[in-house]
Amino acid sequence: MKNQKVVIGVAAVAIIALAVGWPKIAPMFKGAQAQFPSKDITLIVPYAPGGGTDLTTRAVAEEMSKALGKNISVVNTPGASGSVGTINVWNAPHDGYTIMGNGFMSFSSYPVMGYTEQTYRDWNIWIASFSPNVIAVKPDSKYQDINQLVKGFKDNPGNVSVGTAGVGTGGHIASEVLKSNLGFTYKHVPYAGGNPAIIATISGEVEVVPQLSMEMVDMIRGKKLKGLAALTDKPLVIEGADPIPSISQALPELKSVVPLGEAFGIGVPKDTPADTVKKIDEAFKKAVASDSVKKFAKEKGVEILGYSGDQAQQYVEKLASTVDWALFDGGVAKISPEKFNIKKPAK
Repeated sequence: MKNQKVVIGVAAVAIIALAVGWPKIAPMFKGAQAQFPSKDITLIVPYAPGGGTDLTTRAVAEEMSKALGKNISVVNTPGASGSVGTINVWNAPHDGYTIMGNGFMSFSSYPVMGYTEQTYRDWNIWIASFSPNVIAVKPDSKYQDINQLVKGFKDNPGNVSVGTAGVGTGGHIASEVLKSNLGFTYKHVPYAGGNPAIIATISGEVEVVPQLSMEMVDMIRGKKLKGLAALTDKPLVIEGADPIPSISQALPELKSVVPLGEAFGIGVPKDTPADTVKKIDEAFKKAVASDSVKKFAKEKGVEILGYSGDQAQQYVEKLASTVDWALFDGGVAKISPEKFNIKKPAK
């Protein structure tokens, strides 16, 4: 009879969770949690394998698993600019056993794009690294420098094809920023991740890819892609490759928008138990300080940031201001950032 009551009790909790959502009932059960972590952890990457988000969070997760003493399995769940996987994390129990890996440029835009009801303020965030956007083409492209490409955009409005990881992702946002500041239009071709967009450019399916430096670094080193410009304030130096010119040096009118790129990291909902958040924080800090993550950063040509807590929140707050207003003013986002009290960037 006692066991029957236990089974009935567990079933009742499951029914309530399905009916009203775990986040609403989770606080009632926080005290009953075992010490974290008592089992393996799932990290959901909301993009296809091989992109910057996937590569970075896998490198960090591997080191975090050592610090936590439990396996962290990475599950790729692409869709809707990464919001599908992000929603999956939000809908899972807020107990630290399901973690989000993401790029925070696109993540910060989900509310204004109408993808999620939650904003970045509803999450605990950890930022591992930064990678700038690079405008790249095939080595035999008719566009051999950024000025030629911009002229091509303007001479052929809406016809030059640009492949990105999807609407609202880092590559698309960079394209919209350039479009807004330079006064051209283009043909957007979205893919299910940065790697597919890069492969499409190499094969000639699209003419330009504006994805992140770390996603295409091996292709640049192997001379399968030519970097016309980096969205940086100085030339981008990648070990084993020719320096990539700074777009602001070729086009001075863009000085106010660089550096522009993606910050990668992890997150859990804000109402995750404090002790669990502390354990994740400790493991994250050990991971970004590890030799393997430092080696990864050097190989991929990215900058380690290692932000957490208020520093990470402030970084994403500023990023959201730039990204969300650019998308709204460009007509890509239909919901005003004002609805979420996101301030316009200072000029």
